[in-house]
Amino acid sequence: MSANGKTVGVLAIVQARVSSSRLPAKVLQPILGKPMLVRQLERLLRCKKVDKLMVATSDDSTDLPIVDLCATESIACFRGSLNDVLDRFYYAALTYRPLHVVRLTGDCPLTDPALIDAVTEYHISGAYDFVSNATEPTFPDGLDVAVFRFALLERTWRDARLPSEREHVTPYMRRHPERDKIGIYKGSPDRSHLRWTVDEPGDFAFVKAVYERLYPNKPDFDSDDVYRLLEREPGLLQLNDGVRRNHGLQRSLQQDSEWKERNGKSHT
Repeated sequence: MSANGKTVGVLAIVQARVSSSRLPAKVLQPILGKPMLVRQLERLLRCKKVDKLMVATSDDSTDLPIVDLCATESIACFRGSLNDVLDRFYYAALTYRPLHVVRLTGDCPLTDPALIDAVTEYHISGAYDFVSNATEPTFPDGLDVAVFRFALLERTWRDARLPSEREHVTPYMRRHPERDKIGIYKGSPDRSHLRWTVDEPGDFAFVKAVYERLYPNKPDFDSDDVYRLLEREPGLLQLNDGVRRNHGLQRSLQQDSEWKERNGKSHT
């Protein structure tokens, strides 16, 4: 339930923290005078299928600037575990007990509201337990979205054990198609080779350049505007060329192997 007693149908939660390893404080880096996270939230507020938007950050003192930023922008903010992101995410959602949850990360300032709405509609109309457009990627890295039932999030929070399952929220959800109805959302043409997320300095240089070219004349620019920009200025792609997709997840999967070895067991 929300504060006014009405059920929240779709809750979007943005994970964000200051202590990122490869580009510290990236969510606070300025784009045209405002923090990158604010630019992303501006875009997310245009989602039509989302009933409530909130940020889930950590209870570490380094993340106080995110709390202050959310207060300034009148965005709901929850603070929880720094390292157990699944625990943080679950308790953030528990605040509203929504029917469905949209998972987003705060390093995607080119996020696409129309795509989020489309994946959400696909999830609800298909009566899925979990849907993602990143399971078999066809969209640029940085347009990732996952939508799942709150009931599945609750079960995942209770049962997930591996480091990758606690740090990245959704891996456990994807691993049980025999029990849950899993949906894969794809686009055409395949643009998964494009990188629009921010993990490295080159990534930030890329999205900053996109904003500088598009935002002043069209603050609500969409993905098609970005595609057309890249056709006109293909050199922008060189700003973050060669950065590997899902680097953080690969690190967690290595930790999974170490966890299994310490505990002397397999895990499914």
